[in-house]
Order: sequence, then C-alpha cells, then structure tokens
Amino acid sequence: MSHERRAFLKTAGVFAISGGASRILGANDRVNIGVIGIGGRGTGHVKTWAVTPQVRVTALCDVNQAARERGVALIEQATGSKPQEFIDMRKLFESKDVDAVSMATPNHWHALGTIWGCQAGKDVYVEKPASHNVFEGRKMIEAARKYNRMVQVGSQSRSSPRIQKAMQLLSEGVIGKVYMSKGLCYKRRKSIGHTPDQPVPPGVNWDLFLGPAPMRPFSMNHFRYNWHWFWDTGNGDIGNQGIHQMDIARWGLGRDLPTAVVSTGGKYVYDDDQETPNTQIAALDYGDAELVFEVRGLMTDGEGSLNPPIGITVGNLFWGSDGYMLVGGDGFKVYKGEGRELVMDEKAERSPRGATAQPQPHFLNFIDAVRARDHKLLNAEVEIGVRSVVLVHVANISYRLKRRLEFDPTTWKFRGDQEANQMLTRHYRAPYVVPDNV
Repeated sequence: MSHERRAFLKTAGVFAISGGASRILGANDRVNIGVIGIGGRGTGHVKTWAVTPQVRVTALCDVNQAARERGVALIEQATGSKPQEFIDMRKLFESKDVDAVSMATPNHWHALGTIWGCQAGKDVYVEKPASHNVFEGRKMIEAARKYNRMVQVGSQSRSSPRIQKAMQLLSEGVIGKVYMSKGLCYKRRKSIGHTPDQPVPPGVNWDLFLGPAPMRPFSMNHFRYNWHWFWDTGNGDIGNQGIHQMDIARWGLGRDLPTAVVSTGGKYVYDDDQETPNTQIAALDYGDAELVFEVRGLMTDGEGSLNPPIGITVGNLFWGSDGYMLVGGDGFKVYKGEGRELVMDEKAERSPRGATAQPQPHFLNFIDAVRARDHKLLNAEVEIGVRSVVLVHVANISYRLKRRLEFDPTTWKFRGDQEANQMLTRHYRAPYVVPDNV
C-alpha cells in the first residue's frame, strides 16, 4: 500500500468516526458555520455570516495567525461571541460544533477541503472556481452524492434575480436561437513584480498553505492574492474573475461540455513572476454553437454598448438568430432585428451608499438547502459549478500545450492526446491527496 493511500485512509477513518452524522436541526436552530480561509474573500464570508440570523459562526480556520485574529475580532464585534480557532481544517472537521463549512481558500484547496468536509458529515459552501483541475471536480460531485451533503459553489450570479431573468429570456428565445456566447474578463491587473524567496513569516504554516501543491520556498508573490497567477495554486484570471462570466456564458448558451477547444495568448508587456497569461482567448466548440472567452489584464476598452463609451469590461454577450443580449454589472439590454432596435433595458439594483452588511441571497440559498436536506434547491450546486469550471480547465490546457484539443463530453477526457489527459489531474503531495475513491 502506498504512503499516499495510507495517509488518505487514516484521514478518512478519523472523519468517519468523529463526524459522520450531522446534527439534526430543529425549526429554530441556527446552522453552526466554520469559515475556512480568512483572506480577502474569506473576510467577506465572515462578515456575511455574522449578520445572517439563521447562522452562528462557531469556528474559524486559517494557516495564518494574523488572519485568524482578524476574523475572531470581526465575529466578536458583530455577535459578542468568540469562535474556536483552528490552523488545520482537518481539526475543524472533527468538531461537533460545526454543521457546515464556508471555504474561501486558494483554488488548489477547494476540492480536497470539500471532499474532507463531506466525509466528515459537513455541508460545504466553497468559493469559485469549484476545483483546481478536472479530475478533482468529478471527485467533489461523487463525495457530495455519497455522503448526501449540500455543496454550493460561490457562483453568486446563479442567485441574482437579474441574471436569472436574463438567462430565462434567452432560454425562451428572446433573441431566437443562440448561436454564440462570449464572456469578458477585461479586469485591469498591474504587474506583480518580483519577490525573493525568504524565511516563512512568523505565524504562517507554509506546509498547510501549499497542501496538495509541491513544496517550494516561501515568497510573498506565492502567498497573498498573487497565488492566483501560478499554476500550482491558481488558474489565472479565466479561473478567478473569469469563472463567473464563464458560468453565465455556458448557462445562457444552454450547453454542457464542448467537443473541442483552442486557446491562445500570453503574458505580455510585464517582466515579473506571473506564470498565467494576462491576455487569453479561448474558443469552445459545441458543433452547432460556440462559446468564446477573453481575458485582458492590460489597458483596453470594452465591448458592446451597455455602458458607453467604454462598453462592457466584465460581463457577457449573447448572439442569436433574431438579435443579441448584453449582460454587465449595470444590468442587461436586448436588441432585436436588422435595425438593432433596443427592446429591453433592465437596470441592476444598487445598494445604497454606506449600507450595512446584509445576508446575501446565494448564502441564504445554501442555508435553505441545508435545512431542507435537498441539494436540488441549490442555485449553484456542485455539479453546476464543476461543469462550468471544466471549460476553464480545458481552455488552460490548450493554452499551455499550444494546440487545439478534441474533447469527449461523456468521458471528460481528450480524444487521442495522452499529454493533455495527464493535465486533467496533478501529482498530489502526501498527505494532501484527492483520492480515486472518495
């Protein structure tokens, strides 16, 4: 038996004994939440759960002591109670005081943390992108089903009434047969420069931060936020901001997985530590329709006319046999006919300036499903999130291999390309292993 297999069985055994069954919630019981990962997005999780009446934040976990202390202070200020602190999420999963976890870790931890949580009898809200690669996404789905867990992916657009309305209109034929969708991630990104290898800062557990990724010397660019721009821990901006728009692009096109993909681009202009592209175009072929995605982190204008004169910089465009739709942060517009007549202009609702934190619909949707024990109530259930991020992964594989790839949507593998298929997974660093058998 391999060392990795022994490590997995040991971990799974602990979870099966200590946390296999979740607490039965009464009508008035609050759901006990543990937040894992308290960086920028994780701090948002803490603030949201703290003002959600149906929830009690009972635990916080982060490999960085300073982040944990900030999170505890936020909870104490908002609720007057002090949550338990954990460095290692495996210890949090053993806690009987946690019903569900809310994960905002770096991408390379999403799948393993979700699988461990399911094995421990916890429901899971996991940030986007659902997974770091294709293989582990499938294992997340298997774990959620096997242990009857609610797993919501943080694709908040799925709970937006405005986006839901736009997608419903597309499915009803508002612009006729949709033949092409495009997602835009023209999000300005400055150069990250170079940061040297250095001793691990006090209070940081670097081994736990890297987890499934290969061990490497500590460097600030590999730690705070910029981990997005390295293949070991992130997926580039197509899998960072872009997965939101990729999910909407797939949703509005009404398609599942493509039959072929080609992606080109590069890291242009900058001389820095970043590995992932700051300029990227991906085209995903569905036979009778096409999905296109574009990343531009450098200076650029936008597209469409939703917010002239700049246009859309982060959003979606859909083209059909009878017209087209533009979807952006300010709402959506529908144009019809040869004269491109504006027939619908739906404005987005804006929160008043200075408004206090409020429970968010996507988080509340998760809690509703947890109470009802019905994963079909989830707006971004794990299988939805995983299928959308497959498009990100296959695009990145095409980009890295510099060639067009044929994809089989039934097997989730590339046709006749062993090198590409090897990139559907990764070599996991024991004991942080996503197993074949969850």
